[in-house]
Amino acid sequence: MAEFDFSQALADANAKYESISKALDMDRMLNDIKELEQEASAPGLWDDPENAQKVTSKLSAVQAQVRRLRSAQQRIEDVDTLIELGREENDADSLNEAEQELVSIQQDLDDMEIQTLLDGEYDERAAVVTIRSGAGGIDAADFAQMLLRMYLRWAERNGFKTKMMDTSYAEEAGIKSATFQVDAEYAYGRLSVEGGTHRLVRISPFDNQGRRQTSFAAVEVIPLVEDTDHIDIPDSDIRVDTFQASGPGGQGVNTTYSAVRITHLPTGLVVSMQDERSQIQNRAAAMSVLQSRLLVLKHAEEAQKKKELAGDIKASWGDQMRSYVLHPYQMVKDLRTGYETSQTQAVFDGDIDAFIEAGIRWRHEERRKAESQDEA
Repeated sequence: MAEFDFSQALADANAKYESISKALDMDRMLNDIKELEQEASAPGLWDDPENAQKVTSKLSAVQAQVRRLRSAQQRIEDVDTLIELGREENDADSLNEAEQELVSIQQDLDDMEIQTLLDGEYDERAAVVTIRSGAGGIDAADFAQMLLRMYLRWAERNGFKTKMMDTSYAEEAGIKSATFQVDAEYAYGRLSVEGGTHRLVRISPFDNQGRRQTSFAAVEVIPLVEDTDHIDIPDSDIRVDTFQASGPGGQGVNTTYSAVRITHLPTGLVVSMQDERSQIQNRAAAMSVLQSRLLVLKHAEEAQKKKELAGDIKASWGDQMRSYVLHPYQMVKDLRTGYETSQTQAVFDGDIDAFIEAGIRWRHEERRKAESQDEA
């Protein structure tokens, strides 16, 4: 076994720390903390609970980021001292401890580096995720529900708040579609790499002959709109329908017409909401999601025009971005990044951070290549 290169490991850790510190801009973060602390201490802050929650959450997130960065710097200095002592005293235990600490530091720096790659226009936003069953009948509906559980478990593991906005249940099992919101800093930046077509291969639990079945589900991720986005939707451009909310198997969950379906006539986009208590709340939630989808559509059209002008109309994302194979072997593989694991149950239990991080790095590299081509 090759001897551990402490000098190289220290140099790598210091270089990565400097790169991250520069990208995150410590001075800017400290200035943000001062401004947010002033806002948080304002006498009338909680007169607007929604804004107060945003301010306090943002403050907490920036403070945590600064603490983590400072902790990494201190750990690098401490392990450097430990290495010197270990070498001077020829202490194998100290050197072993230093090696383990350097590996741990590198992992933490890799995690922090992901934050520097989330530099898209809406990456900081909360996310709205919609999952729809595709080809595959009952299995596809069941797969869509498996994906819903996976993402909700992922959010729970990370301490992110979620809110169900709409669920349309399939008749026999699973769901036709579901929409939920993830309230966390950079939720959109992280989850946006999950958008695309997901494929499941397994022995169908709904086939009495035990045959293998391939089914598909689509995941859509959009940023939550804010007041500053200015997406105006004239009343003449929408049709609003109300209906009774329903539960699994079509069972009515209330007797009032509180559920709302909004159709955007120019684009054909349809948004349904039924998980709020009142029709007014469901309409507001549906309009918010519709605005988000129109915002994404607007930017997609602008990006497409730029690609056409550049003579490149290739799609950045393939129709199928990830496969979940449960038979004849166990494997989850991302077809864009090549990242894979045989721990399929862990993935369906929400252990998808490695897939998300690989996706973020892949997307960053694709953007870098595109920018290089544009400059050429």
